[in-house]
Amino acid sequence: MNMAKEKISLSYGAGGALMHELIDKLYLKYLANPILNKLTDAAIVKLKSKDVVFTTDSFVVKPLFFTSSDIGKLAVAGTINDLLMLGSRPKYVSLSLIIQEGFSLNSLERIIRSVSVAAKKSKVLIVTGDTKVVDKNSCDGIFINTSGIGEKIPSTCLDYSRIRPRDNIIINGFIASHGLSIISARENLKFNLKSDCESLEDLVLPVLNRFKTGIHFMRDPTRGGLATTLNEIVGFTKLGIVIDEEKIPLSKNAQYACEILGLDPLYMANEGKVILIVDKNITASVIESLRKNRLGRHSSVIGEVNKKFSANVVERTKIGSFRIIEMRSGDPLPRIC
Repeated sequence: MNMAKEKISLSYGAGGALMHELIDKLYLKYLANPILNKLTDAAIVKLKSKDVVFTTDSFVVKPLFFTSSDIGKLAVAGTINDLLMLGSRPKYVSLSLIIQEGFSLNSLERIIRSVSVAAKKSKVLIVTGDTKVVDKNSCDGIFINTSGIGEKIPSTCLDYSRIRPRDNIIINGFIASHGLSIISARENLKFNLKSDCESLEDLVLPVLNRFKTGIHFMRDPTRGGLATTLNEIVGFTKLGIVIDEEKIPLSKNAQYACEILGLDPLYMANEGKVILIVDKNITASVIESLRKNRLGRHSSVIGEVNKKFSANVVERTKIGSFRIIEMRSGDPLPRIC
């Protein structure tokens, strides 16, 4: 199998010799483990916890490769982060690929290698998967679907029902870099921005273990960005949220890019950020703990929950006025994950 020159043909998805060669010489090269090596259609996995967290997601990002990341790392990190947000330790991930006929095997190896690196970093196993090959022009190169299983951390409860007035809202760093890096790669723009695509277990798990009862809710503000996620929260709780424009972490490069492109950073996608809603009495300790990790170095309290602005997200601007942050009906930048 010559990865540098060979292209994916429909025969690779037919279940015959070429598919088995792909599994043996590429997938198992990077993803081998005792569970996956059995190559059965499902996997038997062991979990100590009685409470299991389960998620599934699909990734159709365009372009497939972007600054500092690619669709493979994005798929693993996105799935792991979704498991973390409900207070679980990620354990197992499935990997299903829809590949377009003619796709480069060299590019496929690059993506599988990224999957391998991301999974090993987060100590999760890729335990089952599938490959389908479709005709040319049926998809943009490759689409990835993942599912993930995590073990619930005892005594944690992260739920809308636990959010209370006067809770503080924390984010772990600069927003908008993922969405802006995608549009930069797509349009060949030079904004000197990197995607924040990262799995967050090293940041989130120590904080969860230390502040199990004081952290009331967590979400990763991916598609739709910070504004959409906060609107989803007030939609469920019917409480209000006030955020402070001056306290929202935004890099100078991201601010410049948004001004040039006419984009609001609050609506730009993130792939390495977490919103934590916490009891105000532990806010300082949570911030201190987050800042010890490189992914939380720029953590900031950006607002609080209240009753005054029922079911609305309101931003206090730099000049002291207030504006309502609404949920947009469309996506200013599709295909970002």
